[in-house]
Amino acid sequence: MGSLTLTAVTKSFGATHVIKGVDLEVADGEFCVFVGPSGCGKSTLLRIIAGLEDATSGDVVIDGRRVNDVPPAKREIAMVFQSYALYPHLSVRDNMGLGLKQSGADAATVKERVAAASAMLSLDPLLERRPAELSGGQRQRVAIGRSIVRTPKLFLFDEPLSNLDAALRVATRIEIARLHRELGATMIYVTHDQVEAMTLADRIVVLNAGRVEQVGAPMTLYNDPANMFVAGFIGSPKMNFLAAGPLGQPGKTLGIRPEHVAIDRGQGAIAATVSHVEHLGGETNVYARCEEHGLVAVRLFGEHRFEVDERVFLTPDPARGFHFAEDGSRLRV
Repeated sequence: MGSLTLTAVTKSFGATHVIKGVDLEVADGEFCVFVGPSGCGKSTLLRIIAGLEDATSGDVVIDGRRVNDVPPAKREIAMVFQSYALYPHLSVRDNMGLGLKQSGADAATVKERVAAASAMLSLDPLLERRPAELSGGQRQRVAIGRSIVRTPKLFLFDEPLSNLDAALRVATRIEIARLHRELGATMIYVTHDQVEAMTLADRIVVLNAGRVEQVGAPMTLYNDPANMFVAGFIGSPKMNFLAAGPLGQPGKTLGIRPEHVAIDRGQGAIAATVSHVEHLGGETNVYARCEEHGLVAVRLFGEHRFEVDERVFLTPDPARGFHFAEDGSRLRV
């Protein structure tokens, strides 16, 4: 119903090459997340899929149909933006049903689909309100509901949670995951937040400078990164990269997750000084600076007391490390 195939897709703005040959298969019903730093091309790629930007070369195929020359309104997609893009003079009910109405659906169909989407998103008490009378989270749910009523082949989300506070981001993230399970629809979701990517995706596409670095399930990317870029981008706190020295060989870098570094006041492999401590309740993140390797993050589960400027010793678990060459490629050792 909603598979997607991208074949050798490129996009250039004059002499600036933004998308540099992307090949991707997204299966029907899959939740696929595009993630990467600002400027990596993830939103541009989403806009190419939506038809809001033309690919410079390559093919976009939705459900077996090449859509390069098909306008956005006829691609059977629905897009949820970072900005809610609601009409301020229309009620929630009318905002949700407007696109369906404009496509020529009869009044009974519009009423039925709006009612179903409203029930799914717990919007029934809000249907007669205007957008100005809603919270940010409620407005985003209306924007999602407007997409649901159209029963598209593809749902496209462009950083939909960026304008919400931390608590609302978590709540809306759970809501989107539930909707995916209930609708069984194909969803493509763009974010710069790797926590969102890890918690929502069936598969993550890691983009960097217009290229795909790796595609895989969240824990595959976490436990088996293809290169130094993916290893450093996926995970919070980010992976430590220790320079060559006692723990490595010239031309190599040891990557180690913060939870795989032991910290001790008495002895260890690396002498360091505590620079900062984050007390998060369920876990404690200690950032310690050492002469040879710079700042190293240590993730401890539970509450632990360390003081800034305290002398400590760090010991990475060699069995849990990753080795990388100077060019960032992964070394299988």
